[in-house]
Amino acid sequence: MNYWLMKTEPGNYSWDDLVKDKRTHWDGVRNYQARNNMKAMKTGDLALYYHSVHEKSVIGLAKIIKEYYQDPTTDDERWVVVDIEPVEQFKHPVTLEQVKSDERLANMVLVNNSRLSVQPVKKEEFDIIVGMGQG
Repeated sequence: MNYWLMKTEPGNYSWDDLVKDKRTHWDGVRNYQARNNMKAMKTGDLALYYHSVHEKSVIGLAKIIKEYYQDPTTDDERWVVVDIEPVEQFKHPVTLEQVKSDERLANMVLVNNSRLSVQPVKKEEFDIIVGMGQG
């Protein structure tokens, strides 16, 4: 199993939207590195669901339920989507400030390349953040 972090602007598509919809395709990614990360996702992989912009916090867990396919929002075959569903909302959102202040997470992609919208997460990093979020 692999672990990921997926960023969204809550004004565009929030955790509450995902819960209401029960599943969605993750569209609109227009960065090659983020796209390649999506192509590496497998059914059953888990993703930290991150609200960017003003909140800047991991607020829950999602699961990859369908591997990559053509992004239906564009005819450009270079871009793909994956389908996700909500797994769990955290009791305590884990802020970017908390992540940056935890030395165990110093090498996390979120700390070193915070603009990447879809990024890999090491199992150890994933477990730390889940533990913080579940309280």
